[in-house]
Amino acid sequence: MPVRPVPAVLASAGAALLLLAAAPSADAAPPAPADTKEMVTVDKTARIAADGTVKISGTYRCRNNVGPVFVSSNVGQGASSSDTLGSVTVRYAIGGTHAVCDGAKHRWENTGKPAPRTLKAGKAKVEVTLMELRPWGGLPLMPHFHAQSQQDITLAKG
Repeated sequence: MPVRPVPAVLASAGAALLLLAAAPSADAAPPAPADTKEMVTVDKTARIAADGTVKISGTYRCRNNVGPVFVSSNVGQGASSSDTLGSVTVRYAIGGTHAVCDGAKHRWENTGKPAPRTLKAGKAKVEVTLMELRPWGGLPLMPHFHAQSQQDITLAKG
């Protein structure tokens, strides 16, 4: 199934609206802030295969989860007319990996295939999020962000 590009601004706005619409009542306790020892990193080089499949990897550490936790990633490149919407760079979702939150450092790897010929070998920017889906305030699943990282990387052939 092809992945369609979503401008980061639109994706963020949609997520914010969803969170506002699903906000619990004022008497519900807010989620605890992320643990400062929790982290997610991105390797400096990602791979892009001849068929356009992108493989991004790195490490993460988290602990104290009650719901499922995932490492999600997206990637964007340059500011050419073919990959921007106005002045917003289009970002492509690259897979998602289930994370184990036991306090130990683990490797993660996400793979995805954006629309044909949208990404090329060269400089790129990756955003990675370590997010848990927790039961909270009567909602079945509320996002809890353990860690996030944005980094410039190199997409290398292979």
